[in-house]
Amino acid sequence: MAKSEKIVFCTGGGCTAKLGAGVLSRILEKLPLGEKDPNLLVGYDSRDDAAVYRITDEIALVQTVDFFPPMVDDPYTFGQIAATNALSDIYAMGGEVKTALNLVCFPESMDLNILGEILRGGAEKVAEAGGVLAGGHSIADTGVKYGLSVTGLVDPHRLTANDTGCPGDKLILTKALGVGLICTANRVEEAVPEHLAGAIASMTTLNKSAAEIARKYEVHAATDVTGFGFLGHLHEMMGEKLSCTIDAHAVPVLPGAWEAADACLYTAAGQRNRNHTGPFVRFETVPFPMEEVLFDPQTSGGLLLSVAPQDAIALEAELQAVGLPAKIVGTIAERQEPEITVIY
Repeated sequence: MAKSEKIVFCTGGGCTAKLGAGVLSRILEKLPLGEKDPNLLVGYDSRDDAAVYRITDEIALVQTVDFFPPMVDDPYTFGQIAATNALSDIYAMGGEVKTALNLVCFPESMDLNILGEILRGGAEKVAEAGGVLAGGHSIADTGVKYGLSVTGLVDPHRLTANDTGCPGDKLILTKALGVGLICTANRVEEAVPEHLAGAIASMTTLNKSAAEIARKYEVHAATDVTGFGFLGHLHEMMGEKLSCTIDAHAVPVLPGAWEAADACLYTAAGQRNRNHTGPFVRFETVPFPMEEVLFDPQTSGGLLLSVAPQDAIALEAELQAVGLPAKIVGTIAERQEPEITVIY
């Protein structure tokens, strides 16, 4: 692809394109909730990863939707990343992927072969997840955007909401952080090719294996780390009723992310995350680049699991045994101030 086409195709996207958490909170809190349906186990009011609706005592639907502009130059890779990211919400809720629908925004003036490559990449990831690509919707637009609407199934008794952790639980992160920083470095042509390749490998890795392994253990809560960054999603997990301590030394970081942060190659979305979540966080001798990594918006990030303390070491070991960079990164406690303490 010619360099001029790259600039048009990839101008900064992925989960950095999300509206900030603060803006969303102000909008959502004003929406009428309507009459409560007892079968709606998880709705938008809980700021969780997907909606969950109970069908029977043993079966509930998990529904999610996610799409965004490109964050890499290759259309096929972008399709893979966007699909992997959308599928992740099903895994975060403890569910299994069943069907997916394509969501496409594409300029009519652009080469349709590019669209074909995006859709091919997405279709391959849906198939890898064990789902069925059942259709979709497209509109002509001034820019490229792609993602999926995904439906899964979960046993309501095994549902992993994001704010049901318990004091004493250990926090396990299944993927390394830093993709936003590395993609930003790539856009200004300062990323080492090997570092970009590592970020892409992370973003195209399904959270399927991590979710399947986690089902064997006592996991009380889960979320996937995406546009609000590690600390933003951790703040949602605390749910205004818990606190935690994070060991920043234990947090897995992608090669190149620290260097990008140290070079001030961070995103506007990362600064929105800092502005929104920063008041809930106390850093104790944490270097500034590491702070930026923790606020960095992730695209297709890993799962953040709240695990019973007696299961944490075994779960960490099994996740690592399948090649995931999973680490125990912190501990949940009773509510106190500050909500999140990060040590180094």
